[in-house]
Amino acid sequence: MSDEDNKPLNLDIPDHLSYSEDHVWVDQSAEPSVVGVTDYAVSQLGDLVFIDLPEPGTQVQAGDEMLELESAKAVEPVIAPVAGTIRYVNQGAADDPSVVNNDPYGEGWLVKIELDDDEPELLDAEGYAKLIR
Repeated sequence: MSDEDNKPLNLDIPDHLSYSEDHVWVDQSAEPSVVGVTDYAVSQLGDLVFIDLPEPGTQVQAGDEMLELESAKAVEPVIAPVAGTIRYVNQGAADDPSVVNNDPYGEGWLVKIELDDDEPELLDAEGYAKLIR
């Protein structure tokens, strides 16, 4: 067992974001909304080696598999936390997946989605913190 497996949960959970139970964050203050994976998801996956991004213009429903993240440990689907149309994808993250490991709430965003529903059912930072503890 590596030291990483014994780390306490000292994870970043920004207050201004909303979260899904599938460890995906949404920044609804931006237009279109910015979506990425949480620090917790990244810590569970380990170092990412490949990101399979969708095409801009793709329609997603909340609960759909939106894209895949591949690490040395596993290939994990990223579940769309909201319904809408993907307008932009972060090609920089696809070209260098380590940006997601290093800055999941900043440069490591994954997609920008034009929301269909103004009120997606998401957790606030406090609710998400309770979920992962």
